[in-house]
Amino acid sequence: MNYSIYIESTPNPKVMKFVSNRMLADKSLEFLKENDAKKIPMIYKIFSLPFVKSVFLSTNFISITKVDTIEWEEITLELRNFITRILNEDEIKNYSKNIQLVERKNLESPITEKEVNKELTDIENNIIGLLDEYIKPAVEGDGGAIEFDSYDNGIVKVILKGACSGCPSSTATLKQGIESLLIQKLGNEIKEVLAING
Repeated sequence: MNYSIYIESTPNPKVMKFVSNRMLADKSLEFLKENDAKKIPMIYKIFSLPFVKSVFLSTNFISITKVDTIEWEEITLELRNFITRILNEDEIKNYSKNIQLVERKNLESPITEKEVNKELTDIENNIIGLLDEYIKPAVEGDGGAIEFDSYDNGIVKVILKGACSGCPSSTATLKQGIESLLIQKLGNEIKEVLAING
């Protein structure tokens, strides 16, 4: 069975979600510039289009951020056809296989091995569990991803990727959605939730 792609809008007007009928990856990866995508030729080819600013690859979708100088109506069909053709020219595969996840702080490329320096505390594990159960599915439905970064003295820091990065409604999502959920479930342990750059 060949790949087919359908298009979904996201809350972020600069990002469109291209959903596949087949799995694309077993992890989420964000590519902020063309050089980041060299290990995945399919994503690298998408960057060859002049209106592509960044690409987010997840389990069964690709979220694409466009440049400001063009409207979605002008490029959506072309982009969908381009992605479909690229996928169908390749053999069916897991595009993120053999690519290790990354801690992006102070790194040029997002595709490097993540180092785990410490054991997680009970509260950190609880936060991650709540994010995975309640928040991630909704965020992925909107073409993005959320990752736990850190917890210190009641402050939870998360990384927003894909359509969520730079989305006008991300502040409301953080405060009314994520922060209120964590306070409801974990009480006084949580004071604030902040988004940081990846």
